[in-house]
Amino acid sequence: MVDSLSAPPLEEAPLPPPVPGRGLRGLVRDLGASLRGTDRDYTEGPLGQALLLLAVPMVLEMVMESVFAVVDVYWVASLGAPAVAAVGLTESVLSLMYAVAMGLAMAATALVSRRIGEKDPEGASRAAVQAVAVAVAASLPFAAVGVFFAADVLRLMGADAETVAIGTGYTAWMLGGNAVIMLIFVLNAVFRGAGDAAIAMRVLWLANGINLVLDPLLIFGWGPFPELGVTGAAIATTTGRGLAVLVQLVVLMRGGKHLRVLWEHVRLRADVMGRLLKTSAGGIAQFAVATSSWVFLVRIVAEFGAEALAGYTIAIRVFLFTLLPAWGLSNAAATLVGQNLGAGKPDRAERSVWVAGGVTSLLLGLVSIGYIVFDEALIRLFTDEAAVVAVGADGLRVMAYGYVIFAWAMVLPQAFNGAGDTLTPTWINLGCFWAFQVPLAWGLAIPLGWGVDGVFWSVVLAESLMAAVAAVLFRRGTWKATVV
Repeated sequence: MVDSLSAPPLEEAPLPPPVPGRGLRGLVRDLGASLRGTDRDYTEGPLGQALLLLAVPMVLEMVMESVFAVVDVYWVASLGAPAVAAVGLTESVLSLMYAVAMGLAMAATALVSRRIGEKDPEGASRAAVQAVAVAVAASLPFAAVGVFFAADVLRLMGADAETVAIGTGYTAWMLGGNAVIMLIFVLNAVFRGAGDAAIAMRVLWLANGINLVLDPLLIFGWGPFPELGVTGAAIATTTGRGLAVLVQLVVLMRGGKHLRVLWEHVRLRADVMGRLLKTSAGGIAQFAVATSSWVFLVRIVAEFGAEALAGYTIAIRVFLFTLLPAWGLSNAAATLVGQNLGAGKPDRAERSVWVAGGVTSLLLGLVSIGYIVFDEALIRLFTDEAAVVAVGADGLRVMAYGYVIFAWAMVLPQAFNGAGDTLTPTWINLGCFWAFQVPLAWGLAIPLGWGVDGVFWSVVLAESLMAAVAAVLFRRGTWKATVV
């Protein structure tokens, strides 16, 4: 199956030719430029260089985003399995909000990158403003649920009485303050679409630095700070993200390398908002289908107790953290697709996707080896509870078998999104996750008695199916004609 998902023959998608005289010095120069930010036109020049300049800060941005989750669960793990379970259950509910945030972010990237490719920075600025307005409005229903129904949400997800008592404050803060998550996703998508990926990266460095400092202070009550337990983790995370959003807005108004929002752009535009909502509707549905399936996976795992749920939560956190290179490269591919379609270069857009997918599969192949060799050691970074370690280590070993294929399951759908074709990935997700993954997870875990391992295997098989279907549809090339 892996061979069937590899790049097309050389004559169909040739790799970019080497640039004479670049060598190691040129690579170091490009890495520095990617971290500082560059005004490079990504529709011209060597494709490999363009991918590198975009992907490096995007990978680091994704690392910073995931560090929130890893740091939180690292400190919370010392409070016991019920506290970790509360974090896992809350994150599964937040995944519904993430679906909206990622759908809006995907639409923002598609519109902004297309306008930048068309050499229309004014249009890109107007799209950015509409994206911010929609993100704020979309956060309000989730905030209301968090403020008034946090305990009920945990009970609905299968939490026991101890987990509800410990985790209600965490759930209330994370859902109640979801606007900062929504905005950080959308604003960073705007920067990425414009080609200002370094700005998005640096913003998350700031947010994580604040979270790293506040987490232990508020969880354990060090120094003059109150001991808030797992609730402290939520307050630290929300504070870090909130300050990052303020910085994003300031940078957006002052201007980056490719985009600046002026006060004259700060008004609602029905035509631009209409295009944004139309594009994001498919994206929201797409991610809602995918992320809501994870809610049901967590619900299945909850049947096996708090230790199993804690092991699953830690394994998934490690899994998501090590997928970050794939997220960064797939986001870079989406930006290149959008900008090159806007510049009237569909063949270059397609080549960028095959190059990104090949590099991503190589990186994740190396990660899979680490999972097999260091499975228990990775879980023990978070906990020494034997039952939790056993579940988490089994999960990492199972995930390792599908890691190379996961690369294509991420890059190819993002390529459709970058083109503004959000419906194709939505249908792929619906079939692979709801019609296949969820029933398979339940069947393997409970009737067949595989337990939590059955849930992990359902993830591997569903992602493999998704990669195969996406590859077939991507080769057809209908996405090149999408108008946004």
